Amino acid sequence: MGLQPDHWIRKMAQEQGMIEPFVDSQVRDGVISYGVSSYGYDVRVADEFKIFTNVFSAVVDPKNFDTDSMVDFKGDVCVIPPNSFALARTVEYFRIPRSVLTVCLGKSTYARCGIIVNVTPFEPEWEGFVTLEISNTTPLPAKIYANEGLAQVLFFEADAECEISYADKKGKYQKQESIVLPKL
Repeated sequence: MGLQPDHWIRKMAQEQGMIEPFVDSQVRDGVISYGVSSYGYDVRVADEFKIFTNVFSAVVDPKNFDTDSMVDFKGDVCVIPPNSFALARTVEYFRIPRSVLTVCLGKSTYARCGIIVNVTPFEPEWEGFVTLEISNTTPLPAKIYANEGLAQVLFFEADAECEISYADKKGKYQKQESIVLPKL
């Protein structure tokens, strides 16, 4: 399994629709960068957020998720409260090939501000908009800029295809169209 360079990412995006919309170069002028990079793709965060709050004293439970623990927000700048987090989704829709696994990491611009992005791997043949978890680890409110870069996806191609892909096992987060909450 090897890390794939920019020309491979361009080819897969153009020939197989792996990333849509696809930005063929790194956009940086006055924004937090996004688009294809040396060995990955910097994804943008959409303008829809679910901000976690304790207004209703809800308990966060991945087996029985209470939507009262969130406030929906749509806008160009999302402010995440101190020591809290938000869910969002990518602007880009992904279609991961059967022989590919991705790892998604937060961008250093946000990490240097105490903002951590957590995303699980995109498994072979998973597709959809990516649900992003954005943690504000600071004691201050933190701004997240919609339609700008938030995380980088690295692509690893295997020497052989997997026996059972995410699509084969009918994964519960397949073909996400919006921010998807935890489910069993």
